[in-house]
Amino acid sequence: MGKRILITSTDLMMIQFLAPHVQNLAEHGYKVEIACSDVGGRMDEVRDRLKGWTGAIHTVRLVRSPASLTNLKGYRDMKKVIDAGNYDIIWTNEPVMGVVTRLAARKARKKGTKVLYMVHGFHFYKGAPAVNWMVYYPVEKWASRFCDEIVTINKEDYGRAKGFHAGIVRYIHGIGIDMTRLHPAVEQCDIRKELGLGEESFLLLSVGELLPRKNQQVIIRALGKLKDKDIHYILCGKGSKKAELAALAAKTGVEKQVHFLGYRRDVADIYGQTDLLALPSRREGLGLAGLEGMYCGLPLVSSNINGIRDYMKNGKTGYMFDPDNAGGFAEGIRKLKNSPEKRRAFGEYNRKAALPFCIENSKQEVLELVSELSGSTVKNN
Repeated sequence: MGKRILITSTDLMMIQFLAPHVQNLAEHGYKVEIACSDVGGRMDEVRDRLKGWTGAIHTVRLVRSPASLTNLKGYRDMKKVIDAGNYDIIWTNEPVMGVVTRLAARKARKKGTKVLYMVHGFHFYKGAPAVNWMVYYPVEKWASRFCDEIVTINKEDYGRAKGFHAGIVRYIHGIGIDMTRLHPAVEQCDIRKELGLGEESFLLLSVGELLPRKNQQVIIRALGKLKDKDIHYILCGKGSKKAELAALAAKTGVEKQVHFLGYRRDVADIYGQTDLLALPSRREGLGLAGLEGMYCGLPLVSSNINGIRDYMKNGKTGYMFDPDNAGGFAEGIRKLKNSPEKRRAFGEYNRKAALPFCIENSKQEVLELVSELSGSTVKNN
């Protein structure tokens, strides 16, 4: 009988990042069950995606807001699952889910169950709002005593977690980029034709939700400083800040250079047709869009922040700036537009630098963590 493992997360985290690990653990002999909160309405997709790889899929009534009383119901749901499960190991993810799972597993730990908490980006970090430190830091430090191991995906979080109460703290190269989805389609879109742009246009790309923490506004302000009508900024993603960003583009006189494409399923094609990737975020656990762009051979202009610093090297992968430094971003864009040789060199370097963060490497790292914690031997296929 294989070791029994319970993996807990939101339905969105499960679909977007964890499903390949569920399959990999099952393929290596683990009896996997999962417990998800339905925050994105994708539980049916979770069931379809993981059919045949899990023994059971549980839904627990948790929400992302730490203050919601609904989480008391979610705690009872989770405790019922854990107390009945007789698991050898529990792997939990995300702040609310992570705290609730660890609390619900206290009795199980006394009976020998091992608990692993994976951090996908602490909400407290260098430069974070004071309220984040006041709310999240003490809770995470307190809850760290209720797990056996903390795993982080960036080095700032690793250093912070080393001062917590867990017996073991590890760092891994992220949760994995699925490189297979970054291969262009046989019939690619023609993004220049779609947008009515000529071959001389310089295409600058951002991929991600239009939210404050993604900070696309600094790139629009940089375009306003450059006053170069050949530069076009393409934004792939939806979000609450679209109208505000469009208004800023109009105010700075670059509205004809800023293109909102919404959610795109052909982002691999778009990576391959652009010249430069912008990752100006204020906060990232790691910043998967940056790594995807690197794997596709793009140079980057990025924020010099937690997570992104783990793979960006200023002057090798591209250029890094403070998130509010529109002038710096403008200068980095100008330099790379004017130097095809630099873009080529940075792109070649980036293809290799992204490889440790690919899904196959990540699956192996996670498998080894789980196997060591549960006292299993890794089975090689």
